Amino acid sequence: MHEQRFLGDVLENRNNRAILDRWSALDLPDGWLVAGCLFQTVWNLQAGRAAEADIKDYDLFYFDDEDLSEAAERRVQARVDEVLGDLGVTAEASNQARVHLWYEAHFGQPYPAVLRESRDGIARFLVPATCVGIRPGEVCAPYGLDGLYDGVMAMNPLVPHRGLFERKVASYRARWPWLRVVEGLPA
Repeated sequence: MHEQRFLGDVLENRNNRAILDRWSALDLPDGWLVAGCLFQTVWNLQAGRAAEADIKDYDLFYFDDEDLSEAAERRVQARVDEVLGDLGVTAEASNQARVHLWYEAHFGQPYPAVLRESRDGIARFLVPATCVGIRPGEVCAPYGLDGLYDGVMAMNPLVPHRGLFERKVASYRARWPWLRVVEGLPA
């Protein structure tokens, strides 16, 4: 229902448009532009703010289970920096095949080695309404887009880390105070 509206909205952000325009040069296996640069663009537009307002980075997921090394991820990041560097934004590439290797050290919570493709990583953001990704010709929204457009935040049952969730929600509500929290996934 919202997919065309979502694409139209996220493309109001000139950086999202530029990243998608250069997609083939990024050469990311199972690549997706994900998360904050998308849902924050939607919320910015709903709040009457500039599409790009306060978006700190542009996250790129890819999946490469052939090489789980940090060095391989750094090589991909270097290519991303080369292709997108002139945009003046931070673009971060993350190999979803290796998230389980660093997540606990970074966030203090375990992360099982269950990801088999980038879509699995998209489905595991802390707030289901923010579980979104795009690439040319495709949208990934495993929980749909109603929660995003309705400003509904619930804890993702796949990552039930209440402390991380509450910090994330507080950060979002500081910028978009109309967002509301519910227990469980909205119907």
